[in-house]
Amino acid sequence: MRSLRTDELRQLYLDFFKSKGHTVIPSASLIPENDPTVLFTTAGMHPLVPYLMGEKHPSGTRLTDVQKCVRTGDIDEVGDSSHCTFFEMLGNWSLGDYFKQESIAWSWEFLTSEEWLGIDKDRLYFTCFEGDKDAPRDTVAHDRWVEMGVDPSHIFYLKKKHNWWGPAGMTGPCGPDTEIFYDTGKEKCSPYCNPACSCGKYLEIWNNVFMEYNKLGEGKFEPLSQKNVDTGMGLDRTVATLQGVESVYDTDAFTEILAAISRLSGKNYKDSAETVKAFRIIADHIRCATFILGDHRGVTPSNVDQGYILRRLIRRAIRYAMQLEMPQDSLKEVANAVIEKYGKFYTELVENSEKITAELSREELRFQKTLKNGIREFERIKTTFADNKIDGASAFRLYDTFGFPIEFTLEMATENGLTVDVEGFHAAFEEHQKKSQAGASQRFKGGLADTGEATARLHTATHLMQAALRKVLGNGVAQRGSNITEERLRFDFSFERKMTKEEIEETEKLVNEAIQADVPIICEELPIDEARASGAIGLFGDKYGERVKVYTMGEYSKEICGGPHASRTGELGTFKIKKEEASSAGVRRIKAVLIK
Repeated sequence: MRSLRTDELRQLYLDFFKSKGHTVIPSASLIPENDPTVLFTTAGMHPLVPYLMGEKHPSGTRLTDVQKCVRTGDIDEVGDSSHCTFFEMLGNWSLGDYFKQESIAWSWEFLTSEEWLGIDKDRLYFTCFEGDKDAPRDTVAHDRWVEMGVDPSHIFYLKKKHNWWGPAGMTGPCGPDTEIFYDTGKEKCSPYCNPACSCGKYLEIWNNVFMEYNKLGEGKFEPLSQKNVDTGMGLDRTVATLQGVESVYDTDAFTEILAAISRLSGKNYKDSAETVKAFRIIADHIRCATFILGDHRGVTPSNVDQGYILRRLIRRAIRYAMQLEMPQDSLKEVANAVIEKYGKFYTELVENSEKITAELSREELRFQKTLKNGIREFERIKTTFADNKIDGASAFRLYDTFGFPIEFTLEMATENGLTVDVEGFHAAFEEHQKKSQAGASQRFKGGLADTGEATARLHTATHLMQAALRKVLGNGVAQRGSNITEERLRFDFSFERKMTKEEIEETEKLVNEAIQADVPIICEELPIDEARASGAIGLFGDKYGERVKVYTMGEYSKEICGGPHASRTGELGTFKIKKEEASSAGVRRIKAVLIK
């Protein structure tokens, strides 16, 4: 088995699939465009949904990429050996081209061939969908693995819970998958231990999804007219396997980052269980924050949406930096180590390095003030409990409002001769999580594949509105995010101040003039240089590669885009801005509707 560095595996993967006729496409932004279902790009398939649904991709039917992703559901678990908030997903895609036979054969070749990864075949295990009332057992995938040379005893049929992907929302493309696991060498936890077990013996390294069904609103499944392959291999996790280390934090991906923390704190990574956890949390959270801040659609810390998650990451890192007694305003040095490690592949980090470090310093200063307020709150409440015990609700408020971890509250309570209702704190915390999850689930109702007429019209309106904003406010206006449901559009854009009433009215007027003109909406596929020269606005190369789609609406708008659109501007109705507000530092937000 080859022991590869992170940069080497990333390039090797792309080279392998390029040799199989795939076009290498760039990573899309971490901030999804016109996707109401998620705050961040959480998988390689998110930016490709229109093409998985049948729209033609400018780069063809075979694609490969390294997609930067953020998943924040387990922030509080970061610090153990496996959880990270930021990760890179290696992917290869078939958009109605090859299917199970080729996908499985190429996965096997890349993993086991001495020319590529050279993993011992006997240490690989596989799972396939066992079948149910919605779809039959996936014997095709099972039999193909056997043809490749896999011992049938290494293949397990599992239920939909384990071997079915999607849909991302209530409806949309989905299908069985086959997952690939590496045997870590640990003892089985029981005679029934298999890759579905969470004991740690089997580590998932690759997942091949076969999108061959479309789930309908009434819960029925119908065959997709275009069958797709969507694969994902976690870069950090696979490197950890190849390097034979116990966690992703022990790979070269984190070497320089951990070294920076050690230098700043004067402590060693593995001095104790406490330092291991603190080092890992700081390394992961600042790596993630650096990528969010450095993204071309990058947000800044705030109290809403992506900005809230970013603030939470930075402040949790600050708390653990304080625990390690790192100097104030030192997290920007950790970010510089991240930029040094990843900047050659993700050049936006270098381009936006000043913004990254400035925002980290600014947020650290803000948090110091918040901590002071939290200490004042603690001093206020500590005298209000007759039994010298801080109740769970108050402890949770210190955590949620002032950023105090429960350990911080316990320490201060001990110093003041108090105890804390820890069980009550955890109950309040769990209740908060349930509410958060319930709120998050509402974001998925439309599904990633929601390209209905209402959505298409609102998406088209964002083009006209951005063009109008640039006329009213100046060409410095650029899109920073977009969220569209069937009812309304939400559009974030770069601008330093609140818009005046007159500016809002003028923007509405310009958009409605374009709608009343009823011009056709023309789509062209152009080389990226041609698109740029034609005057189209957009994040060139952000996710389309060498060729891009340019949508032109008469003289009103010309923009690079991959989303759904109306066929004429006259289909939109009347455009109305409902609200204009701050989103984060230097970014404003507009909510608008179309009235038929």
